[in-house]
Amino acid sequence: MIVVHHLEQSRSQRVLWLLEELGVPYGIRRYARDPATMLAPPELRAVHPLGKSPMIEDDGRVLAETGAIVEYLVERYDHTRRLAPPAGSDERLRYRYWLHYAEGSAMPPLLLKLVFDRVGAAPAPFFARPVIRGVVDKVMGSFIGPQLALHLDFLESELAKTPWFAGAEFSAADIQMSFPLEIAAQRANLAGRTAITGFLTRIHAMPGYRRAIERGGPYAYAR
Repeated sequence: MIVVHHLEQSRSQRVLWLLEELGVPYGIRRYARDPATMLAPPELRAVHPLGKSPMIEDDGRVLAETGAIVEYLVERYDHTRRLAPPAGSDERLRYRYWLHYAEGSAMPPLLLKLVFDRVGAAPAPFFARPVIRGVVDKVMGSFIGPQLALHLDFLESELAKTPWFAGAEFSAADIQMSFPLEIAAQRANLAGRTAITGFLTRIHAMPGYRRAIERGGPYAYAR
């Protein structure tokens, strides 16, 4: 049986959701974040040297990286061919693009925003606070904010064309894209971006998504 190394409040929630959609039996090994650093615990390094989640074990293989895990699970277990468009189709090209875009392009500005928000809020000597605040505001205003707006405008325009990322049908690309959009709903301004908020409403109502939340435990990004 597949074992998912599941870190709370993390990308690994997508793997649970995918397995629910595939109807594949799986077990969960749970890990809590360090309350001080919010990082994964060192126990994960016993599974993979980087100590990151998600990871899965299947037939003696250890796989890391969400996109690689999604591709592996769909290729091996999607017997109904429901979660990936047909090979050679335009939809398949879109599907592959969004699988890689989620982590390669969407997440970096969101992570930068998280880091700089924490830097700006961190304790500091009173004489250093104006300098730190000035640097944070400069980076947020000149780079991170514009990059977030650029990506969110792009995503809004794409979802306004089709209800799902690969086209008219739901696919594993939507599962992969769920996490950056859920993070964006927490950390960025989605006002007026009704295509994005509509996508989030649709996925949060899906039975497989809800079952994954029940299996995975509390997940603050679901709304």
